[in-house]
Amino acid sequence: MNYKDIFDLTGKVALIVGGTGGLGKDMALGLAEHGANVIVASRKPERGQDVVGKIRGLGRKSWTEVLDVLDVESIKKAVDHIVEELGQINILVNLAGTQIWQKAEEYTEENWDTVVDFNLKGAFLLSREVGKQMIKQGGGKIIHISSVRSMLGFPENYTAYCAAKGGLNMYVKCLAAEWAKYNINVNAVAPTFIETPLTKGMLSDEETRNNVINRIPLHRLGQPEDLVGAIVYFAAPASDFITGQILFADGGVTSTQ
Repeated sequence: MNYKDIFDLTGKVALIVGGTGGLGKDMALGLAEHGANVIVASRKPERGQDVVGKIRGLGRKSWTEVLDVLDVESIKKAVDHIVEELGQINILVNLAGTQIWQKAEEYTEENWDTVVDFNLKGAFLLSREVGKQMIKQGGGKIIHISSVRSMLGFPENYTAYCAAKGGLNMYVKCLAAEWAKYNINVNAVAPTFIETPLTKGMLSDEETRNNVINRIPLHRLGQPEDLVGAIVYFAAPASDFITGQILFADGGVTSTQ
């Protein structure tokens, strides 16, 4: 065993869903820098042209795919196209999700369904369709993005999100157990608040920002690049014996709560 190669992704094909967002671009580049060809998928793929250009600049194959995690035909079409072009999908990274801030006593059924669907049902549909291809080819790595809120509640406005991410964690564990026989590893990365366009509004409030930082033992907010190492690890041979795990990338929050 040559241990310097345990993070080598040369020749692997990665599908990163939500790869045009604040977290996805860094993850896509991280996978590409370790050798993977990276397909960037989202409902608005035009936003991914800049990261595709950077990936191609590294000598990897890359393009954008239109993919809606709640549209099964959209998922199937993307999977079929990638397999037609590159023959396989070795790595799936799913960042698709959303949050709607609303008090528990006022939470509407429509908002609840939106949050749960994007964060949980979407993960199920995406895993199922990509998983079928991974079963055919003899294995793969599936990585979902969960949240610290899957384990810890929040004082206000987070009931649907926490419920959905908690469900996602259990889905990851159950899927890992069921698909181990197919050599498919299923894991999740669960970050605390990361500074992205999605969290900008909430974190722009100085009091809220300080309250969040004060709860983090490392005493800072996470940055997109803080999650890249975990994604590469779960995608690489280094984690071949690791499955069904939720890695909390939280600056120590869950060690103190």
